[in-house]
Amino acid sequence: MEGLAVILGLVMGSFLNVVIYRLPKQMEHDWALQCGQTPPDPRPGLVLPGSHCPQCGHALAWFENIPLLSFIVQRGRCRACATRIPWRYPLVELAAAGLAMVAVRAFGLTLEAVLVMGFLWTLLALAVIDVRTLLLPDRLTLGLLWVGLLANAAGYGGGVFLPDAVLGAAAGYASLATVAWGYARLTGREGMGLGDAKLLAALGAWLGWMVLPLIVLLASLLALLVGGLALLRGRADRHTALPFGPFLALAGGLAMIWGQKWGALWLG
Repeated sequence: MEGLAVILGLVMGSFLNVVIYRLPKQMEHDWALQCGQTPPDPRPGLVLPGSHCPQCGHALAWFENIPLLSFIVQRGRCRACATRIPWRYPLVELAAAGLAMVAVRAFGLTLEAVLVMGFLWTLLALAVIDVRTLLLPDRLTLGLLWVGLLANAAGYGGGVFLPDAVLGAAAGYASLATVAWGYARLTGREGMGLGDAKLLAALGAWLGWMVLPLIVLLASLLALLVGGLALLRGRADRHTALPFGPFLALAGGLAMIWGQKWGALWLG
């Protein structure tokens, strides 16, 4: 069954690559219209048009769109123009496959495993989008929040009672939104977007309020570690924006898989 999960993960990873690339493009297109500007390109869909090379526009044939295998056979280049394909594409496919296998190992061949796969895949897409664009699309964060609440209402979510999930969503959003508001008031500039608050709200909707402090603590420690290393290596300075979403996503994914053990340690 793990083999089937890996294949499903590779296929989903291919679709996630489309979402990661096109969803920010959709947002930019919509913002341009809202500002009364004419977008330079048509608004891309998540399904149509079909996959194509962003450099030369070459439409990919089915054999050029096989997850991971096509990248290896084509040696990481477009078959038409030989432009190098970013390593992000196969890495996302591999990550999605790995997350599917983790979900099956943790929850077995159950509906919970399917829901957890969707949860982890959404976190993966959000993390990569945030790294690339410093955006956390509402379509993903709010969708994740509502699915988490509904899953817990039906008894198939993160194993928490619905009141704890609702409180987790409210506490997750309020905590980081308050931090963002306070930082802006003290410094006169934004230090954290509300997308991070919405993502933490979604994690609270899935996992309940109890593990939120541990998620924020782990995400903050990871961000400090990565930011500190970037400073030491001269790849950033104190004004460089560091996306917080990937660290929240990683901590949230770990909490989903090892949530019960975390809860026992945290609550004593």
